[in-house]
Amino acid sequence: MRIAVNTRFLLKEYLEGYGYFIQEIFSRLVKAHPEHEFIFLFDRPYDPKFIFGKNVTPVVVGPAARHPLLWKYWYDFKIPAVLKKYKADVFFSPDGFCSLRTRVPQCLVMHDLAFLHFPKGISGPQLRFYKRNTPDYIAKAKTLITVSAFSKADIIEHYPAASNKIRVIHNGIRSSFHPRSFEERETVKQQYTGGKEYFLCTGSLHPRKNGMNLLKAFSLFKKRQQSSMKLVLAGRLAWKYESFTESLKSYKYRDDVILTGYLPEEELAGLTAAAYAMVYPSLYEGFGLPVAEAMQSGVAVITSSNSATQEIAGEAALYADPTDINAIADQLKRIYKDETLRSELAVKGLEQSKAFSWDTAAAQCWKAIEDTIA
Repeated sequence: MRIAVNTRFLLKEYLEGYGYFIQEIFSRLVKAHPEHEFIFLFDRPYDPKFIFGKNVTPVVVGPAARHPLLWKYWYDFKIPAVLKKYKADVFFSPDGFCSLRTRVPQCLVMHDLAFLHFPKGISGPQLRFYKRNTPDYIAKAKTLITVSAFSKADIIEHYPAASNKIRVIHNGIRSSFHPRSFEERETVKQQYTGGKEYFLCTGSLHPRKNGMNLLKAFSLFKKRQQSSMKLVLAGRLAWKYESFTESLKSYKYRDDVILTGYLPEEELAGLTAAAYAMVYPSLYEGFGLPVAEAMQSGVAVITSSNSATQEIAGEAALYADPTDINAIADQLKRIYKDETLRSELAVKGLEQSKAFSWDTAAAQCWKAIEDTIA
């Protein structure tokens, strides 16, 4: 069997969401199924570390697909030719896009519908592309995967045609995220905050991640508590971040806010495990991987009350309306003043995190691939 995989998000310097998903799933499937051939389709030169076994054939399919016109060209013209050339039995795509011009059966992963709920978070051409093509992608795909029951319900509500082909496969959590010793945590704190405790928010900076409200809530917390607590924001500047960075210049507690930029996995894992608490007030999430990573690291979590993060964290987190800065600030204060509560949440989080395994997710994806071919 020849499984073609859209691997254009396996980027050495910026491995994020879709890229992590592909890396974790297919590093396992390549090793678990040496009898099958995997054709990895990159849109630019690739790093050899992403070729997970001898049964992987890497193919660079140019040009780099990084805006809507090239998306259309890459998926609908370049991909069909490659699938035909390599006699692929199935095409697996992790980014919500598939090819409308191939007869090869396709397994499509649609993580969420953020473009519908927060259209201001992406450019006009991108938004028009998503709105125009998503219904066709859902109709074209033979099987659909999403990452939470929340996203499944959301997708079916807006695109009823998905209802008879969609399944939930939860993300897993990378093994690098785990509790660290006191000495390791102190070393991380010295490196980033001069030894001070810190709240951590992980993820690329863009409007949907709700950075402005987090800054306002942190300001309220600082005024009320007179605490030396820091706020660490770990992630690259993605898009429409200018108002956030501009506000930060005149922010009263600017010296207590640390922007790390993009961090390699092991460094991010250490930063997560050393945090006083994870604060993740995203306006919309299809899963919320930083929440799961914090739980597996033995770190208490404060997150949003209106998306998939409730499904992921269960009783192992405190919740706040992400649009209410007072609610976020109240939960910051609560977890800061109640050490017993913080410890209880950390213990519950470790237990809750056991539900999310990349081994399980990979096995379920393999079943989806088999079903797609069948």
